[in-house]
Amino acid sequence: MPGSKPYEQCGKPSQYDRPSLLAQALSGTSVSITITFFFLQPNWRLRLPENTASPFSGSLHPIRLLQGASCLFLLHTLGAFIVAILILVSLHELGHLLVARWCGIKVLRFSVGFGKPFFNKRWRNIEWCLAPIPLGGYVKMVDTREGDVAEADLPYAFDKQHPFKRMLVVAAGPLTNLALAVLLYTFSFGYFGVQEVRPMVGMVMPDTLAAKVGFQPGDTITAVNGKQVLTWGDAQSEIILNLETGKVQVAVREANGSQTTRTIDAAGTPEAEAVAKRGGWFGITALRLNTTLASIQPGSPAERAGLRKGDRVVAVNGQIVHTWPDLTTTIRQHPQDKLTIDILRGGKPLQVALRPDSREDRNGERYGYAGFEAEVDQQWMARATYRYQPTWLGAAEMGMKRVSSYTALTGRLFARLLTGQASVRHISGPLTIASYAGKTASAGIQDYLEFLAVVSISLGILNLLPIPVLDGGHLMYYAAEWIRGKPVSTNVQMWGLRLGLSLMLMLMLLAFFNDITRLLG
Repeated sequence: MPGSKPYEQCGKPSQYDRPSLLAQALSGTSVSITITFFFLQPNWRLRLPENTASPFSGSLHPIRLLQGASCLFLLHTLGAFIVAILILVSLHELGHLLVARWCGIKVLRFSVGFGKPFFNKRWRNIEWCLAPIPLGGYVKMVDTREGDVAEADLPYAFDKQHPFKRMLVVAAGPLTNLALAVLLYTFSFGYFGVQEVRPMVGMVMPDTLAAKVGFQPGDTITAVNGKQVLTWGDAQSEIILNLETGKVQVAVREANGSQTTRTIDAAGTPEAEAVAKRGGWFGITALRLNTTLASIQPGSPAERAGLRKGDRVVAVNGQIVHTWPDLTTTIRQHPQDKLTIDILRGGKPLQVALRPDSREDRNGERYGYAGFEAEVDQQWMARATYRYQPTWLGAAEMGMKRVSSYTALTGRLFARLLTGQASVRHISGPLTIASYAGKTASAGIQDYLEFLAVVSISLGILNLLPIPVLDGGHLMYYAAEWIRGKPVSTNVQMWGLRLGLSLMLMLMLLAFFNDITRLLG
């Protein structure tokens, strides 16, 4: 307006103060929400899921882990999460900012996080902020829809640009996330090499869906519903994606070489819902644990019985135990009962008396707890895994294929969520991200990089959904404006915005609810 000053000359112009999420979403502010649909928890390494380890060893249950966690552990997890958010959200918003500047649009603020900033720095005529709520971020641009704009700034206002330019700016954030995932995978594969896990069943846990349909240790999964699978992650993904839609035909080659089919028919059952709640766990793992004890929990029944690290358990009450599930099932079935444990220690047979503690699961049922953990069967793992070192060109190609595959997989999940063919239990949020950030950071830099890639893909895809308040919603409006030759009416945008905000709020609450219930077991 006449006589008004450009932004950089103003003290505190109210029209440029930190906008509400509503104002941001309706105007030229690019808002990014960090909820991830953390679906299959892709197999960064061969870990035994926590929710199945706890009944066996009694040491890895999330609640007990949380209760006994050290400050160092919590700080490590929190630090890994913060780094992940800073990297992913910052680069997402930076994509918006760079393309906006390239298109001649004036950028006022760059914020990672929501709420009142605890860090502000002005650099190159942009206010750079860090805010305490780590659920996303935004880029604030000059926009006449938010109030009076200095006349000198009008040519640089976001809403005065051609719809195509605005679409470029909006799309830049999610596409940056997808490009980042390609780069992360490329570096991971090119520098560290590739570890693949063959689709070989190491263990089948008793009383699980997998056990009920007949999976056996030593099974090699060759196809799921007629689709060939070459890795454990591919097999797991296809099984879980189809679990809630109907019968899943799993072609396997048994340990003796014979071919057969395991049929999973769990659609619409509480068992399928439980699989979604447990992050895709349905009773099989590529890991194989033997009956040699890897560790003894201090003060546990195992320690009181005199068991030591390196002891190999061969029998309980005279019954031979061949596998780790055999041993742990027996322990669980005898809370407070005196058990005679035959072991080999340094090759010499010994016998000890073990009385498992009695503990209660979330259903109120008692089970026995011993407090020991098992060694990984290294011979089995040598068969089940293989490594190779691709060229950098090969690594880049693999990175693009991996991003394409996960993108398609996530898209299929979204479609099934919308049609009711997949449980909303698959939706996870910041607590799950934080948990996996800590785990993968502890496992090593390669695991952490691939974790960042997976979350970056989720962030990019989520923000492309055609939901008002997200980047995809803006794309939808600007595409409509381009086609119609005039903007979508303010009333339509406001109603869409209210709907979008309501939907995102429900998704946030659902994600937190799923995170908490998953944590509580």
